Amino acid sequence: MLQSFYDTMIHGDRWFLLLQGLGATVCIAFFAIIIGTAIGAGAALCKISANRILRTAANLYTTVIRGIPLATQLMIFYFVIFAPLGMDRFLVAIIAYGINSGAYCTEIFRAGIQGVDKGQTEAGRSLGLSRGQTMSKIVLPQAVKMILPTYTSEFIVLIKETSVASFIAVMDLTKAGDMVRNATYNAWIPLITCAVIYLCMTLGLTKIFAVLEKRLARSDRS
Repeated sequence: MLQSFYDTMIHGDRWFLLLQGLGATVCIAFFAIIIGTAIGAGAALCKISANRILRTAANLYTTVIRGIPLATQLMIFYFVIFAPLGMDRFLVAIIAYGINSGAYCTEIFRAGIQGVDKGQTEAGRSLGLSRGQTMSKIVLPQAVKMILPTYTSEFIVLIKETSVASFIAVMDLTKAGDMVRNATYNAWIPLITCAVIYLCMTLGLTKIFAVLEKRLARSDRS
């Protein structure tokens, strides 16, 4: 078994392909969640806005993005929209994943904001705070604590969904494993190695966010 692992992964420095793929996967997920968080926060505020146009636009965005498979969205963004403009496929992947994640973050943030007791908003307004101040200083801090577990799940799902980036020839972790498989005619070692790496990433993130959640809970009690 060790010899087979050496021949498949170590010989010819094929492990470096997985390292490159891992870097691409982490980079796509990291920047996509930043974009998704920004879009989601803005769209969530639009969804609860009194402005009908903003609500309609936000609802249309979440309905369309959540209703189309991610792989299909990725190919539309690249082959239909950005490839004719000459945009790099790696950047396209980040944008596509960010827009997709934004639709799910929108619902997460909306549920968190609306989950805060309305009395909190009324109390803030009675103290003379504006709507924006009440939202930023009273409602959002409480909403963040409520949505953290769901937000963690979205980040983990996003990392796993980067595995379809190979549809536009981006060399993510899964694509790197596939390249090793094609080069060595050994399927199980690169596939199991990729699976273990994905598992380690998701378990690590779960642990990190769990620690953060506990610290936020302790700050509430103190």
